[in-house]
Amino acid sequence: MRFVHTADWHLGRLFHGQHLTDDQAHVLNGFVDLVADVRPAAVLIAGDVYDRGVPPVEAVSLLNDVLDRIVRDLEVPVVLIAGNHDSPDRLAFGARLLGGHGLHIAGPPNGDPLMVPLSDDDGTVCVHAIPYADPVQTRATLGDDSIHDHEAALRALVARARGRGPTGARHILVTHAFVAGALTSDSERPLSVGGAGQVAAEVLDGFDYVALGHLHRPQSAGGAGMRYAGSLLKYSFLEAEHDKSVTIIDIDTSDRSRAPTVEQVSLAPLREVRVIEGHLRDLLNAATADPANDDYICARLLDRGALLDPIGQLRDVYPNVLAIDRGGLDVGDRRAAVADPRAKSETEHFAAFFAYCTDDDLDQTERPAFADVLGELEQQWRES
Repeated sequence: MRFVHTADWHLGRLFHGQHLTDDQAHVLNGFVDLVADVRPAAVLIAGDVYDRGVPPVEAVSLLNDVLDRIVRDLEVPVVLIAGNHDSPDRLAFGARLLGGHGLHIAGPPNGDPLMVPLSDDDGTVCVHAIPYADPVQTRATLGDDSIHDHEAALRALVARARGRGPTGARHILVTHAFVAGALTSDSERPLSVGGAGQVAAEVLDGFDYVALGHLHRPQSAGGAGMRYAGSLLKYSFLEAEHDKSVTIIDIDTSDRSRAPTVEQVSLAPLREVRVIEGHLRDLLNAATADPANDDYICARLLDRGALLDPIGQLRDVYPNVLAIDRGGLDVGDRRAAVADPRAKSETEHFAAFFAYCTDDDLDQTERPAFADVLGELEQQWRES
């Protein structure tokens, strides 16, 4: 039985102030064509469908069109979960009604995780859908006061899904989390990739395949049967060298001993995301021979002296120059070096501030208290 695994569409995303709706529509047209060609048993969308809790109208319209073409026109079921960027309640509007027509949505986490059984002539695959497990919301939903972090929240929900379904069935888990040891990108929201948000891979044991969302680099996590599909598009210039793709999984329903096979398939973007490097004059001269001068460009300039409106000059030949990197600019005899605050989690920043103000370190009761407040703020942000 074949499945298409994708995640992190981030519909409504801005990239250095540039609206990406046309780019997302283009790549999703290619995605629908792939689904039509592959004819999977289901499409698995592992969260962060939207880029924010209240998405712009054009993002909602795009999602409506894509899901309509897959579920109604192609008659391929979709299992979709909320990620940390989505508003789970808004995303799940009409879920009970839509589930009867092939669109299965898991919005807020609950104590009875969504399970979608799919069968062919050889057997059954049960798809278990667990959305982003916000610790505060999960603790309240399950009435379990021991849940104070993402790992405890996800562990409790997975325990309720594991083992369900008919005897002899194979099992897929679709969820949205940061598995410890996986590689991150700067285009993911820092609040959810700090140390407190990590979960151990063993929390997700017990499934034939785990379809993950949240991290934007396609990769395995904790084993061949546990994968991030990655984002459909590059949402950072630091991702310029990443190979974006969707994942096709084949599961043998007649032989439970056989591991699923995995294939990554790339989709052509409307515009590439590139970093070009050189002296300003050389880049301007080379642009006339560049067949892809409409790409989204970050120009890394090697000039050390002052330049007159370099981004304006570059936009005359590269209309989508979105950023300039002058990391080699001299400051006296040294290069400018600025620490990236995103390298540390919110808890680390607060702990440093707390130590500065009190001359004392956060203790083992204060850290969970701060994590709870942070979780409540995150939930408010998602719904605002």
